[in-house]
Amino acid sequence: MLLQSDSVTNKARKVRGRAPRSQSIGTKLTKQEESEIITAAERQGKAPGEWARDVLLATARDRLPSDDSALFVEIQALRLLLVNALEPLLRGDKMNAEQFKEMLRYVRASKRKAAEDMLASYAERSTEQL
Repeated sequence: MLLQSDSVTNKARKVRGRAPRSQSIGTKLTKQEESEIITAAERQGKAPGEWARDVLLATARDRLPSDDSALFVEIQALRLLLVNALEPLLRGDKMNAEQFKEMLRYVRASKRKAAEDMLASYAERSTEQL
C-alpha cells in the first residue's frame, strides 16, 4: 500500500519530468536587484526561482542566456559581414577573392564576441531605464 506522501512524491516527479532537486544556492539582493529579477522573470513568464536557475545554469555552461543564442550569433555574423563589405564598396573600392576570404575569417572569429557585446549593450540599456 502506498503512503500518501509516496504518491505525492511520485506524482510530482511525473508532472515535472525531472529528477527531484535537493540543492540550493542563495544570495542576498537589494530591493532594486529583486525588482529587476522579478521583472526579467515575468517577461519570460517564469517564476523568479526558475528564471534564476536557467540563468545560472546557462552561465555555468558558458552559453548565451537565450534559447536563440546560435541564431543571434549568426545574425551578428551577417551584420559584421554586411558592415565590413558594404563600406569599401560604397567608397568605390573593389574587393578581390583573398580580401573577401580574409573578411570571412574575421567574421568567423569575431561573431561570438559581437553577439556578447550586443547583449551586454541591451542589458545596460534595460538597467538604465529602471
